[in-house]
Amino acid sequence: MTTDSIELTVLMPCLNEAVTIGSCVAKAKSCIERLGITAEVLIADNGSTDGSQAIAEREGARVIHVCERGYGAALYHGVLASRGRAVIMGDADDSYDFSRMDAFVEALRDGADLVMGNRFAGGIAPGAMPWKNRYIGNPALSAVGQLFFKAPVTDFHCGLRAFTRATFDRLQLQTSGMEFASEMVIKATLLKMRIAEVPTTLARDGRDRPPHLRPWRDGWRHLRFMLLYSPRWLFLYPGAALMFVGASVGALLLPGPIMLTPMIGLDVHTLLFAFAAVLLGFQAVSFAFFARVFAFNQGLLPQDPGLERLFKRFRLETGLVAGAVLLAFGFAGSLYAVYTWLRVGFGPLDARQTLRAAIPSATLICLGGQVILTSFLFSFFGLRTR
Repeated sequence: MTTDSIELTVLMPCLNEAVTIGSCVAKAKSCIERLGITAEVLIADNGSTDGSQAIAEREGARVIHVCERGYGAALYHGVLASRGRAVIMGDADDSYDFSRMDAFVEALRDGADLVMGNRFAGGIAPGAMPWKNRYIGNPALSAVGQLFFKAPVTDFHCGLRAFTRATFDRLQLQTSGMEFASEMVIKATLLKMRIAEVPTTLARDGRDRPPHLRPWRDGWRHLRFMLLYSPRWLFLYPGAALMFVGASVGALLLPGPIMLTPMIGLDVHTLLFAFAAVLLGFQAVSFAFFARVFAFNQGLLPQDPGLERLFKRFRLETGLVAGAVLLAFGFAGSLYAVYTWLRVGFGPLDARQTLRAAIPSATLICLGGQVILTSFLFSFFGLRTR
């Protein structure tokens, strides 16, 4: 059969699943027959040594061999080798019920680009999901995905999902590990694709060995990936908050110390840390812009019209002038500090009064230098983007 004549590919990544692979293939084929659709079952084998490949072929599946190791790599090459106009993917450990793919097929036919299963809505069998995954990991990571990206998905990491080949081609997925699942949802959301969510069940897997999943390590990899894909939450918002808090506290302490109680007060030591927060915050904000530009240039994130407008309006000379002004104020404050020293014949000074001029002056000098250097680097990135 030609590719155009096959409506669906049921794709299963496999690494030593001899105990369960036969059952999964049989269930998928029974569902295909019951629904009366033209489909194939494809196994993306990632180096099994237990005979899983032969079992799958005996049950009527097509098997391809993926040399690159990793969950995401197996799925990626499996999709590339698929012949269907749409793909339903799921683990080959018998935890997902391939005999009940009706809702996924219906959602695809209704025009959804990506169809996510929801295990919490469909039902999780006792012992099917570790408590730390069910009550901590999945809810927390799903909440982060909804907060960072406004993803309309409740079960962010359900392994049973469906998508069209056109959707897969537009996503341009890059990761090869467990992050593959997160990247798919995040990019589909950023590209404003139509995402549907349908109930699905999760049973205890039928393996006779421990699962490949490592909850804490893989959970951190998912969270790390979300942070790296969201420069706003990783750099921009924390940096802006540091600058605001640092500048506010510094402005309050410049006239003099603030007494919280008759015995406890905030003075020049707090002033020093406040302005250090301003410098750190500015660096974080700068990193946010550089990270987004790099992501756009590498095709990791879709283009941002707002950033494009910023590049059109930004001029290197504007940044240089702003940095020079900050440097001038900083040097002026430094000269004032030297002048106060001169007035006492270069003798002893009250450190608390001197530092009130020296600390903000040094901060302005550092900030002015950062603005100038950042403007040059930002202009360099802008040349490549334009």
